[in-house]
This record gives sequence, C-alpha cells and structure tokens, in this order.
Amino acid sequence: MHEPLSHYMKVGLIHFMAYPVSNGKGPVAETFRNICLDPFFEVAEITWIQDPEVRAQVKQMKEVSHLSVTFGAQPCLLSQKMNINDLDEQKRMKALQQLKDNVDEAYEMGATALAFLSGPYVQETQEASYKALVSSTKELCAYAASKGSLKIALEVFDYDIDKKSLIGPADLASRFAKEIRQDYPEFGLMVDLSHIPLLHETIEESLDPVKEYIVHAHMGNCVMKDPSLPGYGDQHPRFGFPNSENDVEELAAYLEYLLSIGFLNKENRPVVSFEVKPQEGEDPELVIANAKRTLLRAWAHVTTKD
Repeated sequence: MHEPLSHYMKVGLIHFMAYPVSNGKGPVAETFRNICLDPFFEVAEITWIQDPEVRAQVKQMKEVSHLSVTFGAQPCLLSQKMNINDLDEQKRMKALQQLKDNVDEAYEMGATALAFLSGPYVQETQEASYKALVSSTKELCAYAASKGSLKIALEVFDYDIDKKSLIGPADLASRFAKEIRQDYPEFGLMVDLSHIPLLHETIEESLDPVKEYIVHAHMGNCVMKDPSLPGYGDQHPRFGFPNSENDVEELAAYLEYLLSIGFLNKENRPVVSFEVKPQEGEDPELVIANAKRTLLRAWAHVTTKD
C-alpha cells in the first residue's frame, strides 16, 4: 500500500488546544484563519465562542475555505468544573444544560459532531455515577436528534492521573457505548493516542474492546514517567517532547491498528485530529508543523510495511 493518508482519513486539528482559546475568548478568529489557510487540514475542532460576531466570522471562514468543523464541549465542562455524571442531581442537570447549549452552538456553526467527556467519580459509588452518565448521555442524544443530525461522541480519558474521568478503562467504555447504542445507534467513542499510556493500557488493550464503537480519533502525546516532569499528565505536548510517551513509532502503530480494524478506510473517511498543545515558550505554528511531520513519517511507516 502506497497511498496518501488523505485517502483514508480527514486530518483535523483541535483549534482550542493548538491555540489559547479554550475559554471561548482571545484570538479565536485570527488563529482559526491559520487552519483555514492550511490545506493539510480538512477539519477543525472548535469549542464555544463567546462573541456572536466572532462566531459569525469563524463560520464564514470555514465555509469559504471548504473546511469542516466538529465541536468539542470538553473545555466547557472542565473550565466550570461541571460533571455530567454528578450524583448531585442539581449539578448534573446544570452540566447537562451546558451540553445542550453546546449542541445549539454546534448546530449554529454547522458542526457535524459534538464530543464531551465523563466526569470524576469515587470508587465506592462508581455504579451510581455510571447510571447517571447513561441517563445524561441518552438525554443529550435525544436533544441533539430533535434538532437535526449532529452526531454525539464521548471521549475516553484517564481515570486516575489527571482528568480522573469515569470513562475510563476500556472494559467500562465498551459497556457504556454498547448501552447507549441500543437507543442511539450513531453514538460512538472518541479515542486518543495521548490518553492510552495514561490509561495504563497498550494500543491493542485500549482499542480492541471498543473497536466497533470508535467514531473519531485523536493523535497526541503525554508525559507520565514522573509527576515532577514538565508536561506531566494530560497536557498534550508535541511529539518527541522530553520524557514523553509518543513519537513516530507509536503514532505509526496506532494508525496501523486503526487501519487493521477498518476504522481508517476509503469509503467513509473518519476524522483523525491532532491534539497538541504548545508548552511554555513554544510557538503554536512550530508545534503544528511538528505534528504534521510526525504524521507523514508515521504514515510512511504504515504504507511501506508490506
């Protein structure tokens, strides 16, 4: 196989991670324009944008440049310390309302999909938290479906290091996705190479149990050898960052697995996005260039393996 990666995936970039706009403010339009100008990317993942005029600018740019967008609601929950599986019913409903507002904004922006994450939990009440998550997710899926065809996905995060999210380990993620799909067949999971080491799982251990539920994938890196190290936790440093877990070889293995299960395919090319964040003193454009070079080298490994 010696085919371009664009035959098998739509390469994306998480706008609010590559640039400092996760709070919905700052140089949103200016930095979004950078992505629109780069034909390497077919998709940009955006989050809430506080200013209606800026939302209009972003929407116009994405339409003119032939760029697609998806919506990441994760910053909206994390920045406000909201938990979609909170056992306090009032707090759970507040988080759910935030996600419904995000659904409305996603439709406004012409997004094709929305992703969110589960919240923290304690071991003693894990099952109750799980049931709360199922209830919230089904209500969110119903709300999105009532407005149109926006697809909903939950992103799998670490459960004991940084975000400490309920979903979580591969077996629980599989159980959860299977249960939601009984009522909402288009629901799926978002997986992330940068979260796999944080989950204490190998690529196969993390992805094989959920392979039939994967609808979206992220490419990134992490540091987890020592809490005292720069970039420790779920900080998405550039590939090859000092003391980090992922570089060309790991990304190639990830892509090879996604190809082997048919996730990467020509008929219905999925979104596969970079989740990279400049660390202190780093230039976002250089970090993005690092990501693109790493992907091209990794794909070369995959396509020449046979």
